[in-house]
Amino acid sequence: MYPIHRNRRLRVNESIRSLVRETILTPNNFMFPMFITEGTNVEVPIPSMPGIFRRSIDLTVKEVKELWSLGIKAVNIYVKVNDNLKDNTGKEAWNATGLMQQAIKAIKDAVPGMIVMPDVALDPYSIYGHDGIINNGDIANDETVEALVKMAISHAEAGADFVAPSDMMDGRVLRLREGLDSAGFQNVGIMSYSAKYASSFYGPFRDALDSAPKEAGIEVPKDKKTYQMDYANRIEAIKEALHDVEEGADIVMVKPGIAYLDIVREVKNAVNVPVSVYQVSGEYAMVKAASERGWLDHDKVMIEQLHCIKRAGADLISTYFAKEAAIILNR
Repeated sequence: MYPIHRNRRLRVNESIRSLVRETILTPNNFMFPMFITEGTNVEVPIPSMPGIFRRSIDLTVKEVKELWSLGIKAVNIYVKVNDNLKDNTGKEAWNATGLMQQAIKAIKDAVPGMIVMPDVALDPYSIYGHDGIINNGDIANDETVEALVKMAISHAEAGADFVAPSDMMDGRVLRLREGLDSAGFQNVGIMSYSAKYASSFYGPFRDALDSAPKEAGIEVPKDKKTYQMDYANRIEAIKEALHDVEEGADIVMVKPGIAYLDIVREVKNAVNVPVSVYQVSGEYAMVKAASERGWLDHDKVMIEQLHCIKRAGADLISTYFAKEAAIILNR
């Protein structure tokens, strides 16, 4: 009788382990975040994110073609806006010939099947580095939402498949859905950054876009804690995700990833739409730094973390590891 159940029978070799494996990771699960800058034939390395670059549109298109050949079918895109185009209104964000709009069109023209999800937030366009319009020392929620609707419609006009609001303003998903529908873009989806925490893991990303909050001549919030979530909270994340689904979100996102897998599972259990997870720049940079020092095996940790994110409940993973991981998985 001792023991009847020997669980190790299912671990004897890789063949049996692969037969009973619960979580299967493929390049279909990945979205690749891309940073775009002005110019031609421009490729600027981001020191805090080894292997990641700001690229001009022509080189971005070249990279997108390679991603598609690896089986990666979605990209999140972000733009590095010239300082002379920044102000407190964010009006460059809905410029029909702006950098983001040009990039969307170029990617869709080159690889029509690639799902393009541009970022919807004002921080790249703000002289203050905040995700919204500053009014009386705070972020003006409703005024910002009006600007985001203009931004999202301009993305849809350029050819975006989804818009991805990362701003964390209240009620923005409903207004985006209404605005897109009124403009005739009923088939453009919304991937909402629903549970986006005020995290210290975003540092390298803000280096890439120069989008950190800045000192200014007026009273400005010193950080993003008045609109991004408190990392001590769990129930609030479920509430945010449910609100976004009610307002019309097609996909909800949890951000960051590895440090928030409990939230991923909670949200997955609560909603009836796909769940996306953003494995953010700081999480990426830590693996790179530790592996460069020989403290861990880069590829093994990378693949393990991505499996863990999917196991926790992610349907889609936005990750800077997407290209490297796809190459390994395709073997």
